[in-house]
Amino acid sequence: MTDSGFGIDIGGSGIKGAPVDIATGKLTQDRLRVPTPQPAKPHAVADVVREVLDHFGWTGPFGCTFPAVVQHGVVRTAANVHHSWVGTDATALLRERTGRAPVVVNDADAAGLAEVQFGAAKGRGGTVLVITLGTGIGSALVHDGVLVPNTELGHLEIDGHDAETRAADSAREREGMSWEEWGGRLTRYFTHVEDLLWPDLIVVGGGVSKKSDHWLPHVRARTPIVPAALRNEAGIIGAAVLAARTEPAVAAS
Repeated sequence: MTDSGFGIDIGGSGIKGAPVDIATGKLTQDRLRVPTPQPAKPHAVADVVREVLDHFGWTGPFGCTFPAVVQHGVVRTAANVHHSWVGTDATALLRERTGRAPVVVNDADAAGLAEVQFGAAKGRGGTVLVITLGTGIGSALVHDGVLVPNTELGHLEIDGHDAETRAADSAREREGMSWEEWGGRLTRYFTHVEDLLWPDLIVVGGGVSKKSDHWLPHVRARTPIVPAALRNEAGIIGAAVLAARTEPAVAAS
């Protein structure tokens, strides 16, 4: 694995990218953010990805996050992007439009891997669950440094509801919940997940990770819970790491 990589993080409002030092998990240049095209159709998004790569003069393999389930490079769902992405071979499309070798990964999975390798879960073995709380609930499950992709634990049914409709940060805002009330919702969610997976550590990302002192004291769980450390750079870092890990296979494909 080389010491240099490149990560791109595709979101509903912005597409961000930067070169990354794989050994340290640090961005080696300031990231570039370009607004996500509207509508966010495949070719339009792929052309922005090429624009970001061209800006940095990056010609090698790169990692790219996507807000969806991604199986072997194929997009299976579409959240915050156009529905025409469903069924799209994102790896083939990005290779064609950029002229580089991409590794495409679910956005929460990339962020989770980065937190395990360089962030809040660095040095922790066993099973680490990284949960992002925002518009929805994203999840990443990592066991002894190995990612189990596309867990989608925000869509567990709890008390007859899709979990993210009750416990995401958007639900807190929509229902006007106090931090204490939301802490109760999170307790119900985290204890359910604990009973299924028995993680050794839970890392919570998303914008509310910066406000953990408001809600974390109200969460009751047997698993240690800590706020994420890498914040908005986690997706870029995780994508770059995954691309560097799989570079030989990608280059040969």
